[in-house]
Amino acid sequence: MPSSPVLPSFMSFLVLLVLLSVSRVNSASTVPTKIGKGYRLISIQQSDDALVGHLQIKENNQIYGPDIPHLQLYVKHETDGRLRVHVTDAEKQRWEVPYDLLPREQPPRLKQSFGRTRKNLLTKSEYSGSELIFSYTADPFGFAVKRKSNGQILFNSSSDESDPYSNLVFKDQYLEISTRLPEDASLYGLGENTQPHGIKLYPNDPYTLYTMDVSAINLNTDLYGSHPVYMDLRNEGGQAYAHGVLLLNSNGMDVFYRGSSLTYKVIGGVFDFYFFSGPTPLAVVDQYTAFVGRPAPMPYWALGFHQCRWGYRNLSVVEDVVENYKKAQIPLDVIWNDDDHMDGHKDFTLNPVNYPRDRLLAFLDKIHSQGMKYVVLIDPGIAVNSSYGVYQRGIANDVFIKYGGKPYLAQVWPGAVNFPDYLNPKTVEWWIDEIRRFHELVPVDGLWIDMNEASNFCSGLCTIPEGRICPNGTGPGWECCLDCKNITSTRWDDPPYKINASGVQAPIGFKTIATSAVHYNGVLEYDAHSLYGFTETIATHKALQGLEGKRPFILSRSTFVGSGHYTAHWTGDNQGTWNDLKYSISTMLNFGIFGIPMVGSDICGFYPQPTEELCNRWIELGAFYPFSRDHANFYSPRQELYQWESVAESARNALGMRYKLLPYLYTLNYEAHKSGAPIARPLFFSFPNLTEAYGLSTQFLLGAGVMVSPVLEQGKSEVKALFPPGTWYSLFDLTQAIQAKEVQYVTLDAPLHVINVHVYQNTILPMQQGGLISKEARMTPFSLVVTFPTGANVGEAKGSLFLDDDELPEMKLGNGYSTYVDFYATLGKGIAKVWSGVQEGKFALDKGWIIEKVTLLGLEGIGGEISIEIDGNRVADTSRVEINTVEQKYPYDLENVSEEKQSTMVEVKGLKLPLGKNFSMSWKMEKKG
Repeated sequence: MPSSPVLPSFMSFLVLLVLLSVSRVNSASTVPTKIGKGYRLISIQQSDDALVGHLQIKENNQIYGPDIPHLQLYVKHETDGRLRVHVTDAEKQRWEVPYDLLPREQPPRLKQSFGRTRKNLLTKSEYSGSELIFSYTADPFGFAVKRKSNGQILFNSSSDESDPYSNLVFKDQYLEISTRLPEDASLYGLGENTQPHGIKLYPNDPYTLYTMDVSAINLNTDLYGSHPVYMDLRNEGGQAYAHGVLLLNSNGMDVFYRGSSLTYKVIGGVFDFYFFSGPTPLAVVDQYTAFVGRPAPMPYWALGFHQCRWGYRNLSVVEDVVENYKKAQIPLDVIWNDDDHMDGHKDFTLNPVNYPRDRLLAFLDKIHSQGMKYVVLIDPGIAVNSSYGVYQRGIANDVFIKYGGKPYLAQVWPGAVNFPDYLNPKTVEWWIDEIRRFHELVPVDGLWIDMNEASNFCSGLCTIPEGRICPNGTGPGWECCLDCKNITSTRWDDPPYKINASGVQAPIGFKTIATSAVHYNGVLEYDAHSLYGFTETIATHKALQGLEGKRPFILSRSTFVGSGHYTAHWTGDNQGTWNDLKYSISTMLNFGIFGIPMVGSDICGFYPQPTEELCNRWIELGAFYPFSRDHANFYSPRQELYQWESVAESARNALGMRYKLLPYLYTLNYEAHKSGAPIARPLFFSFPNLTEAYGLSTQFLLGAGVMVSPVLEQGKSEVKALFPPGTWYSLFDLTQAIQAKEVQYVTLDAPLHVINVHVYQNTILPMQQGGLISKEARMTPFSLVVTFPTGANVGEAKGSLFLDDDELPEMKLGNGYSTYVDFYATLGKGIAKVWSGVQEGKFALDKGWIIEKVTLLGLEGIGGEISIEIDGNRVADTSRVEINTVEQKYPYDLENVSEEKQSTMVEVKGLKLPLGKNFSMSWKMEKKG
């Protein structure tokens, strides 16, 4: 479903201009660069392994409202690698991200009295943990966090006279804090936005965090999600150190990154900082997701290819799409419906004419028997309709967000709607029941929750018009037809500081829920706004988990800190342009850092209209997104991959390789679930000391050692790709290799149907034979690709494989329905050896999985007989085992490689090694001629 571009109509634009003219107060001419003189620390003590201090304002001012006079400081080393610094009003409870939504330790209860005694107060003091040290300055108060191992200062909130930012500012609706940064620090994160300069944060670009239905074609604008976390990567003397900083706050905020400093300006809540020590990028994401929630396990089919379109008007069209993919021999696992299946755009309904239930159930029986799946969309807005059971039950259970004691009225696709209040436990129960009822109507395999920022086609306080139909069925469908009036009379709708909402300082209630609306227990939409999609995701996850005990699949547009524990994400409404193709990589990589590794963009673009060449290049790239889906707008020409024969060919090539890599991708899904490790990663995750990779946004890794280098420019038949030092083997032609003695750019051939994918040395890559559906691909024999450095006579390689019953809710060992295999290979003393270490092999044995082929790359050569053992017992008959050797080719002349390169690819076929048993294979090495 489309986001409105920033402003969907000229009338909306005029309305916004009027709103801005009366509400903008924080212009540079009226607000000084620095606000106030900060706070002084008046007492501090250590108790229960934490510091508790009290701060007092030094000098009151009224800029953005009065200062809060007394603050409570709470500091604790919560784990070896995580430090928390929490600052709030010492006298009055303030809004925080609810502790039941994101479980964490509660700070000590507030103290109401402030004595004059100074407890253990020093001018400067330190509080040391295993990895990080917290230090403070008393007057004016500032704090610093430094790395214990080398003294590197990671965060320093003190402001000198020469600094362009203030000391600590803490008002009811305006909080400000800054940190000094080294100029050469590389920062990543602070989303969701589309970053035109690539994955690295770019000095003086705007970074606003506030969830809005603004399409992803808008650059440097707050989009669908809010993730106030960044990773800081620094290189000192050739050694990289990474750390992470999370400000856990759901209120709207601007973050100003100047290169030498970073400033938060937040319109509510508290300062609740978490510092993650790293020191590697992988360690930062591990520590971050250990706190906010490990990424959700995905069912195996979710890693297959998905097809969707807004505008599949009837079931016959959907049936034709599935059949045409099959005819074109293009893999397809999941067919989707946008809201076309609904009756009048109403959630949990079926259109009785275009999607009659009996025909839909027959269709689902057919595709389910083949292993395919079906996912549909639901929006949070519930149509106001007295004959609509979902609405009736919602009213009866009092589940909707309120304004003035009545359900808040908005407009989305069905017309007038109310929004469920997922902070209310009764709402969650109602939502679970509605999903149960719908699943009994239609046995869908997953749910797509959209428009949950929340999106509203109107603004302000609205009523249903009398004497006219709204909407009337004409026009684009997203123009407001309710009778509405703006709400600017409250400080929640018109706060003193204006964040850069929608990239134009739009009022924060523009095209969403009025920020003075009220949730359960009196919580204001002003505070909870950016949590809306997160709370819907949690409720939806509970509902799906309770249906049949199966592993849920959810795709959510709006996300927050911790959403990855429940959902996958797509990057929203992009456009079929070459720039959007390029931007998709940075957004995908950012979400890996945010702990949401199952992510991808609409392949070929959502808005019209991709060219045939662009769609070729997009499926080549999109085949390697963690979440791979083609999706298009109602007004776009059809762009399924079979619509052009050239695109179909590229799809067969790229998706054919994806389906061979499914066991590897599924193992990465397991690693993400256990440690947070992103599926798609920037190159600096594997090569953190390589400064040339710090800003690289045109290539990426899948896991630790599979590198994707797509064509991102029109009319190009080659691509300039960076290669870190070592040997890289072409995954589409394992006989071809690139050996880089040091980091180099290589111009690779890339004709229209080719994407360059390389696997790094010292890797063992598990693969299967592929197929048109993941269910059939999963039952084909396995192969292992083992990579050594070119011409190596000493070396080692490693890999792993996780297999389970992917319908089980949990992804883990120990349940009798999973197997984990470590693979090892060594070269040395004239022997090449490959072996496995199996944990809980019964599941793999019951499935009958075998390894049929092992391919070793980079050897000097192999001679003599092969020796094979299974569970320690020698296999006597190896007569069916076939060994082929092929000379490897080095098609690119690289600089700084003077010696002649020689190596051999050795392919061992005809094996029948049970995957669930330990095996060992060895050969004698011999040099060629």
